[in-house]
Amino acid sequence: MKQSILLDGPKFQITIRRLCQQLIENHGDFSNAALIGIQPRGTYLANRIAKELKEMVGRDVDTGILDITFFRDDFRMKGGSPLLANSTQIDFIVEGKNVIFVDDVLWTGRTIRSAMDAIQAFGRSETIELLVLVDRRFSRQIPIQPDYIGIQVDSIDSQKVIVSWEEVDNEDSIVLITERK
Repeated sequence: MKQSILLDGPKFQITIRRLCQQLIENHGDFSNAALIGIQPRGTYLANRIAKELKEMVGRDVDTGILDITFFRDDFRMKGGSPLLANSTQIDFIVEGKNVIFVDDVLWTGRTIRSAMDAIQAFGRSETIELLVLVDRRFSRQIPIQPDYIGIQVDSIDSQKVIVSWEEVDNEDSIVLITERK
């Protein structure tokens, strides 16, 4: 197995800060925008961005987390056993807001499609945008593209992109894993 470090250390934090700058350019003070972290690992990025934005714009940004388990098109196909659901916490009105979905890795697009279905239970947003830390280009099964990208990775389906978070993995890093044959 070969591991290539794509991003770690200070560059990881710089990437998050750059994403925040781009969000501020488009959403100003966030009075009509909200971040929605997609369970499970998009929540770490959403919380980091919300914390950074609070420092940059001087106010709390509406931030929630969304579980898409029951909206997945592969819900019943995961190894024969049912998937365990995570929690959804959205403590604000989505109706009429500019919603920014936040996830760690965009690969096939199926997770985001499921999130778009799931968010409808909370009202009709004005717009939906997508922010991802890693965009795995050339792997889409559904025509979904991110609006904000930390890094782009050209990878094949047999490779894995692993995002580690200080909060749970004791380090911030993005690693590309290639199986040797």
